[in-house]
Amino acid sequence: MQTETLILGAGAAGLFAAGRIKGPALLLDHAKRPGEKIRISGGGRCNFTNLYASAENYISENKHFAKSALAGYNQWDFIEAVDRAGIVWHEKTLGQLFCDGKSSQIVDMLLCDLGDTELMLGTRIDSVTHTAEGFVAQTSQGKIRAQNLVVATGGKSIPKMGATGLAYDLARQFGHRITETRAGLVPFTFGDRFALLSGLALPVIARNTRASFREAALFTHRGLSGPAALQLSSYWQPGEHILLDLTPDQDPANLLKSQKKSAGRKQVSTALAQILPPKLVDFLAAEWADLPLTEKLAEQPDRVLEAIGARVKGWELVPQGTEGYRTAEVTVGGVSTEEISSKTMQSTRLPGLYFIGEALDVTGWLGGYNFQWAWSSAAAAARAINAGA
Repeated sequence: MQTETLILGAGAAGLFAAGRIKGPALLLDHAKRPGEKIRISGGGRCNFTNLYASAENYISENKHFAKSALAGYNQWDFIEAVDRAGIVWHEKTLGQLFCDGKSSQIVDMLLCDLGDTELMLGTRIDSVTHTAEGFVAQTSQGKIRAQNLVVATGGKSIPKMGATGLAYDLARQFGHRITETRAGLVPFTFGDRFALLSGLALPVIARNTRASFREAALFTHRGLSGPAALQLSSYWQPGEHILLDLTPDQDPANLLKSQKKSAGRKQVSTALAQILPPKLVDFLAAEWADLPLTEKLAEQPDRVLEAIGARVKGWELVPQGTEGYRTAEVTVGGVSTEEISSKTMQSTRLPGLYFIGEALDVTGWLGGYNFQWAWSSAAAAARAINAGA
């Protein structure tokens, strides 16, 4: 079988690239259905982009790499495409855009845009080689020859949906470096430490030395989840501590000192329960045994109340780890951008070879940023291929 452009991976990036490439193209995936991560995203409503997407919302060894692609095809361009398709959407929070209906609407839109591009599903990729005539892919459906190869097979996140390290294997084969990879946008694990708090959510500021996020945190049987924890996980390394500000809008030390003057017979924990969930306060009274949370306010010098307030504003925790790729929304790291054109996504080592989407060392924040990178990087590759780059 012969085609001009072979696209590996029918996820968000692969589907979008296939719909924008004008010449003969073949889109191939080992899955039975295209766009599986799109279907499950956003609770089934697909958080398809973010109003505030910019290069600052992405992690990469080269912090400037995403700028060109995001400028060439931005969130407003994709919103226009969604509008043209008649898909009704809404902003949920922090610029996050979701379908009013089902996420399958986005998949259907992408499939409608394929035009003459052939879609081959349930097809295993056994090997890919490069010759003077171009690329040769040996698959379970036979041999496929192409002038251009677009690798859009993603990273390692959610292996139960078929995620593999194929993109990394192909990149290494053709001489590209792979940066350190790890699970991102993933819950932290703490054993059963927070089992008594399971299901409790509250607004926090989660931070470490690299990043800070003001969103909700959720205690679970296994550890700490919620948007704040997921965001920070992408900036965390094993063994490091994280800090939680449990009262982003309150000064607990001032509250305690004020209550000491007006209601000194109250327990410290009773006063804290005015600004924290009582269930959490009870837990902290046992967790912070070195602090007198069960004693009367009047008996505490101000320095002790200030120490309690400081702990509330900066609870230091060392996660055991994360839930890993099993539940991770993304892979942090990937194919190094050092030998990839930021304008075209083409390899500077091997003309005709392109890497797009999550396969690259470009990882977005939670909230539609990774889908926007899929659309933007795919559009950049498609433009280059159409121009005969």
